[in-house]
Amino acid sequence: MSKPRILVARAIFPEVVARLAQHFEVESNPDDVIWSPQELAARLADKDGAFTTGSQRIDAALLAAAPRLKIVANMAVGYNNFDVDAMTAASVQGTNTPDVLTETTADFGFALLMATARRMAESEHYLRAGKWTTWRYDMFAGSDIHGSTLGIIGMGRIGQGVAKRGAHGFGMNVVYHNRSRLSPALEAECKARYVEKDELLRTADHVVLVLPYTPASHHTIAAAELALMKPTATLINIARGGIVDDAALAIALRERRIAAAGLDVFEGEPTVHPDLLTVPNVVLTPHIASATVPTRLAMANLAADNLIAFFDGRGPLTPVNQPVAGVRAR
Repeated sequence: MSKPRILVARAIFPEVVARLAQHFEVESNPDDVIWSPQELAARLADKDGAFTTGSQRIDAALLAAAPRLKIVANMAVGYNNFDVDAMTAASVQGTNTPDVLTETTADFGFALLMATARRMAESEHYLRAGKWTTWRYDMFAGSDIHGSTLGIIGMGRIGQGVAKRGAHGFGMNVVYHNRSRLSPALEAECKARYVEKDELLRTADHVVLVLPYTPASHHTIAAAELALMKPTATLINIARGGIVDDAALAIALRERRIAAAGLDVFEGEPTVHPDLLTVPNVVLTPHIASATVPTRLAMANLAADNLIAFFDGRGPLTPVNQPVAGVRAR
């Protein structure tokens, strides 16, 4: 019996490709070429499964061009690259990689918060440019983290991780807003208090975004929301691009309506809104919140586990949909 055929759409760890090759006929992409939607569809035309990294759009048009496709395993916790309804209707399973990146991403979110509040990037640029010639009492004076109010929008696993770091490590007063309120036990564990979004924006010294991207969460933070924030507040986005209106944020930063921002994700990334590149009070990183070798390897292995378990008949480990019953045409 022939092995199922899978496509690995981006470069991943060679040892994970080798592991997949024990179970499948694998077409990989070691040169990490960014395929157009048309080329991706052509390469998937004769594939039974796909390993994606979050940047490949899986929609109705692609599914129509890939009649054998049965599963797409995303090497990411987010899956806004999936048209989940179209995949479900086409009997295509989608999976993601939750849990394995929670602590690493929460670490990074807190690091980005600290770098932003304490103006680390801005001061480093100043030093590297040879401008540091004397000391002043207010030179790059930022805002405190300890004892301040941390507001978290999106209180899933990563949001809870950020909350615990703030409450237990820095004595922060933690407030949060979420689609649904946490259980009393989880609130106590995180030392967090539920508030409405407007109250959070008005009262928080540091706002951290950790919510998934959906059409409903598009521009959760735009001009009106930025206007509610304190002029001394910082905004951190480790969620997804599109949750923040980057153009409105650049204006707010330039006009000092808020003190600073730290962004790991952007609308239309890897393109960054040009106005964000011209304001000094923003820390910019290229979507690296989960980027440690152990965590990225764990993510790749979980995506591989989903493919292996699916074709072994055990079912996916971390599904994101429940496909309509039936077998796609081969």
